[in-house]
Amino acid sequence: MPCPRSGRGSAWSARNANNLKTHNYEVSTVWTGNTGDGTSTYEGYTRDQIIQAEGKPTIKVSSDPAFRGDPTRYNPEELLVASISSCHMLWYLHLCSLNGINVQEYKDRASGQMEEDADGSGRFVQVILRPSVWITPESDPVQAKALHEAAHRLCFIANSVNFPINFEF
Repeated sequence: MPCPRSGRGSAWSARNANNLKTHNYEVSTVWTGNTGDGTSTYEGYTRDQIIQAEGKPTIKVSSDPAFRGDPTRYNPEELLVASISSCHMLWYLHLCSLNGINVQEYKDRASGQMEEDADGSGRFVQVILRPSVWITPESDPVQAKALHEAAHRLCFIANSVNFPINFEF
């Protein structure tokens, strides 16, 4: 049975048969790399694409330059790493706000490592998050650092991947 939409945009929520809240997301991915001959040759098309969601700006995407992609566009691998970093940050900020930690600035230099097999398939083997957080002097720095563990445990994206996510502080 389809989930009824509530609200506008590309995400909506419903309850499943177990009365758990489910969240659904819709995006459109459109290949824009047909240079005239489609995929008649491996070299004859670009890997360019756009990702769209209702009411949001278009994201220009391509494959990694190692796979004939446009280096000026995001690639799916970068977007996966960014999703992990962003989800962790949002949970962390939420937990800080609940625990009296006043965050003034948050930056992360996240990186991911993917291994490619001889047949061209591959997988991510790790992501490293490197959050730098600035808190007010009255905030507890020990608690602030400890909240990263709780944020990691709660992160939707981290709970959905099958590779380790490590931290460097």
